[in-house]
Amino acid sequence: MSAASLTQGDGDDLARRFLAQLRPGRDGWMTAGLTAVLLAVAAGASALLLVLTGGSPSASAEAIWTGSLADATGWTTTLLNTAPLLLVAVGACVCASAGTFNIGQEGQVLIGGLVGAWVGLRLAMPGPMLVVVVLVAAAVGGGAWAALSAVMLRLRGVNVPVSTLLMTFLAIQLVTFAVSTPWLQESAQGSSGIADAASNPLPAGARLGGFGQYPSVQWNIGLFIALVAAAGVAVVLTRSRWGFRVRMLGLNPLTAKHTGVRVAALGGFTLALSGAFAGLAGGLLLVSPVGTNRLQAGLSDNFGWDGLLVALVARNRPLVAIPVSLVFAVLRAGGDFLSATGVPYYLVDVVKALLVLAFVAPPVLVDLFRRRRGATPQATPGLSVVPTKVKAAA
Repeated sequence: MSAASLTQGDGDDLARRFLAQLRPGRDGWMTAGLTAVLLAVAAGASALLLVLTGGSPSASAEAIWTGSLADATGWTTTLLNTAPLLLVAVGACVCASAGTFNIGQEGQVLIGGLVGAWVGLRLAMPGPMLVVVVLVAAAVGGGAWAALSAVMLRLRGVNVPVSTLLMTFLAIQLVTFAVSTPWLQESAQGSSGIADAASNPLPAGARLGGFGQYPSVQWNIGLFIALVAAAGVAVVLTRSRWGFRVRMLGLNPLTAKHTGVRVAALGGFTLALSGAFAGLAGGLLLVSPVGTNRLQAGLSDNFGWDGLLVALVARNRPLVAIPVSLVFAVLRAGGDFLSATGVPYYLVDVVKALLVLAFVAPPVLVDLFRRRRGATPQATPGLSVVPTKVKAAA
């Protein structure tokens, strides 16, 4: 047999195995069908809510389309919102893969912005180097803030979801205080006529650029950073020894411990890494055109919460988080146009919640249905099912 035939045979076998992996099983088809049904229910419920609040579903959909995808300006805004959402979601995927649930991304985004603003305003460095240092400092700040929860778990047994959530409110107060101090504060006149505390604007050298000019689509560098991060994390989690240990820790900590994995250290590191991605998102919000290039208490603007929802919908898969983050960015960008139709903006959050339920609930329901069927006693073929007492009486 020639080498060419061997290569051809190996290639055919590899192709067959690849197609077999793509072919969904029975549970896969049930999950897909139930997801489609729940998406239709979510769309109907959203339309009903719009009608009940005096809005028009068609006008609202047109407003979201106009603000997000109708032209180059909308696409630019959508892509600017996609990058921080994707970064937060990638960090959440890493943490959840290890079985640790970080729900304090909103605070970690703020702390990342705080550390990045301090570095950007204090250091005198040339051009692109300052941007890199600001983003790295933001990632370190967010990671250190999340690591505090790992330390509290290790020393005092504090629940990680509780500690990360509560530290979000501490982060809000800390940033509010920081922008009111002379070393960061500048009185910025808000649109409401009330002076909103904000930091000094970052120098021009600390601002992230992009490609393209108006009226064309402007591609921001932050989007490429987020895409590289998602692809890199996906490869590391699925193709590296470290990623195998992380996934094993998430599936069975006891088994991971018996195989030599340092459970506490690895879990704490993934938590800190998740915070680092959230902090990097905060630095990106600070240096990119999505904001005002100033640190404010509202810098995070729910990007932490929405990024966590992106990870939930993507089921903790970084590559799947890319299109999901784009969908959430469309809702964020188009939601600003809803006021023109008289629809309250908070309905966008309701639509997000319905979408999350539509994507998250089907696997749980299918698994519950499968377990209930497995627990149902069935008659064994070839055996009598007549009760013993009846047979004895006969």
